[in-house]
Amino acid sequence: MARTTTSPDPAEPLDAPAPADLLGDIRTALPTLAPAERRVADAVLGDPAQAAGLSISALAARAQTSVTTVMRFCRTVGLTNYPQLRLALAGAAAREHALRGDRPRISTDISATDSLEQVVEKIVYNETRSLEDTGAGLDVATLGRAVDAVAAARRIDIFGMGASGFVGQDLHQKLHRIGLMAFIWTDVHAALTAAALLGPADVAIGISHSGATADTVEPLQVAAGRGATTIALTNFARSPIAESADLLLTTSAHETPYRSGATASRIAQLAVVDCLFVGVAQRSYDLATEAISGTWGAIHGRGTRRLPSTPPA
Repeated sequence: MARTTTSPDPAEPLDAPAPADLLGDIRTALPTLAPAERRVADAVLGDPAQAAGLSISALAARAQTSVTTVMRFCRTVGLTNYPQLRLALAGAAAREHALRGDRPRISTDISATDSLEQVVEKIVYNETRSLEDTGAGLDVATLGRAVDAVAAARRIDIFGMGASGFVGQDLHQKLHRIGLMAFIWTDVHAALTAAALLGPADVAIGISHSGATADTVEPLQVAAGRGATTIALTNFARSPIAESADLLLTTSAHETPYRSGATASRIAQLAVVDCLFVGVAQRSYDLATEAISGTWGAIHGRGTRRLPSTPPA
């Protein structure tokens, strides 16, 4: 992610990075930011268009910090100066407007006093936004390599805890349904045991929104040590799970204060999982189609059977 961190030359063009890349870089950096820099990041991510119009002193005031901290934040996310930040934020705002048209920007913070209608509006807006940003920021080349690895694997072991475990179960079911040998592990002891049996012909996939869940990171580390191809799916590229991943897939989810509910993060993870699965199924389209047809036929017709009108004697 790092770009240059040297002092700018007065004649240097103020080329800003791609808007989607910048906002993704900022979200990626969140876990490693100092509290004051985190407030700058929150102000920028909360409304890129408004932040783009602020002077450096105005942004510092909004984030309740100093101009020096704002400059340090710029360098942390790979920029050389504040004008670059403003240009990139303006581009991000333009991209957001192109995606959403004239729909008003909605605060995604859910309060105890919100009506149920407001809760619905905020959740739908936040999850839609997370899907759009995840799609824009997903590295398709890396996704392609992950598809190749999974399609060619002897077996695929998936590690995930809590809400990420449910996403892992969805991926397991999909891969298993097209005839691939896939397993899902949501208990750390079982995950570590499975990881210790993997080898170079296998793939291990770790799913963690934070990228710092030890019960997911540790099995992926063991799998890497055994020579398996390792894939991580996380919201934060600068996280422990990324260090053990040969291939890193990232989401761009914006969680509300009700993070324990894993709302937007789960939806974004499922979208990436769907992309991975469909890519794998395309590698052997005829066989996958046959497998899906066969598994559908095995359960077709098992609707609710009519119960007798009177219980048997």
